[in-house]
Amino acid sequence: MVVAFISSKIPVTLEKYTMLIDRTHKDFKQTGLKVSSIIYLDKIATIDKKLTKGELGEIGKGLKKKINKNFKKLYKL
Repeated sequence: MVVAFISSKIPVTLEKYTMLIDRTHKDFKQTGLKVSSIIYLDKIATIDKKLTKGELGEIGKGLKKKINKNFKKLYKL
C-alpha cells in the first residue's frame, strides 16, 4: 500500500510538493477527513496493508486525477 503524509496544519504558502484538500471540494466527504488538509506528495511510503487498522475514506476521481497530475509533474514521470 502506498501512503502519503497528510496534515490539517496548512502552511501559508503551498509548495509544489503539497496539495490542498479543501473541505468545500465536492469530493471532500469521501475522504473521511474532518477538516481541510494538505497532502505532502514528497512524503510517501509503502507499507504492508496488514499494518493498517482501517480506512478513513478514499479519494474521489476528481481529486485522484489532480493528485496524480501533480505527482507526475513533481517526479517528472
